[in-house]
Amino acid sequence: MVRRYQISYDDDTKNETIISEIYHYLGKSYRNEYFYKNSLLNKLIIGAHRINTTTALTEVPVAKSKADFIMINGKAVVYEIKTELDAFDRLESQLSDYYKAFDHVCVVTSQEQAEDLLSKLANTPVGVYILSDRNTLQKVKEPEIYREKLDKEVIFKILNKPEYENIVLQIQDHLPDVTPVKYYRECKKILCDLSIDELYDLFLKELKKRNRMDKIDLYNIPYALRFLVYFSRFHEQEIEQLDEYLNKPFEGAV
Repeated sequence: MVRRYQISYDDDTKNETIISEIYHYLGKSYRNEYFYKNSLLNKLIIGAHRINTTTALTEVPVAKSKADFIMINGKAVVYEIKTELDAFDRLESQLSDYYKAFDHVCVVTSQEQAEDLLSKLANTPVGVYILSDRNTLQKVKEPEIYREKLDKEVIFKILNKPEYENIVLQIQDHLPDVTPVKYYRECKKILCDLSIDELYDLFLKELKKRNRMDKIDLYNIPYALRFLVYFSRFHEQEIEQLDEYLNKPFEGAV
């Protein structure tokens, strides 16, 4: 990879420098999905909000789609990424799926594709962000709240077992006393009997507990690796091992 990107180095060049140079190359010549996701984490979560009060999620299955990036603070916002390497073929179905579980949705794209995207989404509640050629994040269309398509069953399927059990215990003081075969169905019934607004609020409270980063200071992690560290849920020992690796001299291209 170092040879491919023609990155120069000597005996004193550290691994951190090599990684930063590769990331810089991506920003100039090949802004892939990782680059976009890392940019969103850095600019929305670390740059604009407090990391210990905001939760980011990635690759969350929603109906037949997967949400690229979700930010949960006072509200939840889905960010669908369409890099300059992507087409808009599946965008309509993806957005439709996201609105079954979330009430704010945005698309993040490049400057080159922004005009086409804004035309497609002109009369919709979908927001639009541009990751500019200078790698700044610009909001060019505000997302509007839209709850008409929220689907209780889709929301329930996103929750894992401890999460939907937590909600059940907030509704009643005990979990269902039924056979294991009927347990999932009974929990779903309890949640789906709630109004959509009440279920949605409880749903977001559970999702916000995921991926909490209370002990790791992401400001001390190299910019290029923050997405990796955040979503790999590194512990303090792993951070120490990463720091040790980053400070070692690069051992040569492979």
